[in-house]
Amino acid sequence: MSHCIDVQYASAVSSVPAVESIRQWSVAALAAAPHDTELTVRIVDEQEISHLNQRFRDQEGVTNVLAFPADVPSEAGLNLLGDVIICAPVVIAEARAQGKLAEAHWAHLVVHGILHLQGFDHQNEAQAAKMETCEVDILVRLGYSNPYETGDPVADPGG
Repeated sequence: MSHCIDVQYASAVSSVPAVESIRQWSVAALAAAPHDTELTVRIVDEQEISHLNQRFRDQEGVTNVLAFPADVPSEAGLNLLGDVIICAPVVIAEARAQGKLAEAHWAHLVVHGILHLQGFDHQNEAQAAKMETCEVDILVRLGYSNPYETGDPVADPGG
């Protein structure tokens, strides 16, 4: 059985990646996960991500990516990983401001969010180093350059 990756578009932005690209990036980020893993990647606008950021993280304003791990008991027999929410206007603006290809930044944030669902974090230097190494490995395998070589921060620190 293969991964079940639900891609949802809830953004007015027209220049978002195709479902196939999001699924390709997701599968690469799920290399160590069981083959029947399920997750959702939802592309949204500022209003929705701002609401989610406030409601679930008690943070005001927009962010580029949020990850919501599923809380499913193991006895349920499901490999439901959770949801990754990405704000299209923020991703596009960040890519432009950082001088990055939009596609590469999209790929990075999809991978970043899915790694969060798998327990990776960046709350301290050791965690950040481990997560960044994993992100770079996945992105290079996908044909993208190291997003950290520019010195720009990847994602919102809470992402």
